[in-house]
Amino acid sequence: MIWPFKRSETRAAPDPSWDNMRALVPSGPINSTTAQGVAAVYACVAAISETVSTLPLHLFRDTDGTREKARAHPLYKVIHDTPNPEQTAMEFRELMTASVLLTGNAFARIVRGSDGQVRELWPINDVSVLRLSNDRLAYEYTDRGVVRRLLDHEVLHLRHRIGPDGVLGISPISVARGVVELAQSEQDHGVSTFRNGARLSGVLETAQVLKPEQKTALKDSWSAQYGGASNSGRTAVLEAGLTYKPMAMSLEDAEWIEARKFNVYEVCRLFRVPPVIVGAMESANYSNSVELNRQFVTLTLRRWLTMWEQGIEAKCLTEAGRRIYFAEHSVEGLLRGDSTARASFYASGISAGWLRRSEARELENLPPVDGIDDQPTAGTAPTAPTKPYPSKEAGQ
Repeated sequence: MIWPFKRSETRAAPDPSWDNMRALVPSGPINSTTAQGVAAVYACVAAISETVSTLPLHLFRDTDGTREKARAHPLYKVIHDTPNPEQTAMEFRELMTASVLLTGNAFARIVRGSDGQVRELWPINDVSVLRLSNDRLAYEYTDRGVVRRLLDHEVLHLRHRIGPDGVLGISPISVARGVVELAQSEQDHGVSTFRNGARLSGVLETAQVLKPEQKTALKDSWSAQYGGASNSGRTAVLEAGLTYKPMAMSLEDAEWIEARKFNVYEVCRLFRVPPVIVGAMESANYSNSVELNRQFVTLTLRRWLTMWEQGIEAKCLTEAGRRIYFAEHSVEGLLRGDSTARASFYASGISAGWLRRSEARELENLPPVDGIDDQPTAGTAPTAPTKPYPSKEAGQ
């Protein structure tokens, strides 16, 4: 028997007391696409996916406790250079990571060679996960109008926190829909306000009694001359005893700006991203910026880096291969834009003995230098070769 994983959902009837809040309902349903219209959501997804995709990802070979890059293995090129003929490794991993962040899942079709080794990875969309009669998983997707089915060993499936079905990842957007909806509502409110001239509603007063058609004509004339952002600041000319009376407080009085700032922090909590990473600098200063960046690596990126490493090992390596090979990111790539930090990092490693000069040159993509590891460390005097004292017989 084949059955798809689907989560049922029951919604309560709307509360009639909220009818007066209809103006704050977002312009469309919140999903992985519309959620990116909120700047904080887009920035958090970009911060994680772009950073993860630009970190070097290597395949290592571990033999007798020593590790070396397995450049000769076919999988090394797939995860480090080109997963398929149409995408670079950065583009592929950025797409997959962003998909997990927005939808909870990301899928890639695995193409193997005649030797069983992975040769290509192709991202696929609109995938249905099925449970087969033998308790194995299958993945169905549409390829140019044709429904195709892949077995679990033919798909690289990356997931956010797994849901109640035990298979599909939960979308952060769907779990915290209210956070994104509130941010979208406040954004729509601001757009509507500025589109109408950055002024809140008011009334035109007159002592005369106007007919319905006169009211309509006056309203249309006022909107045409003074409505919209392009007409903001124009001088209104009122006739026939008309006076203009504002009826609402300003955006600052309503604390709309403060609410917008608070929603940035709420979205950052959703994705576990320090606000300073997405440009919210209110709580950042020179003394804590380094610590916030460290938290971004240890508390935010670590989960996503581990997801990639374990996913590749589980689906792209054979059982025998997993005993020898493993995938790992080079987190030192985060120092690539800071030459001073890189120099300090290499110097401390070399002086402490856990990093060799040749390894530092390799990390900097510099050509090897013969005998560079045999040179003395800076600040230490070279050891002079010792000579044996001459014996008495030699002096005789």
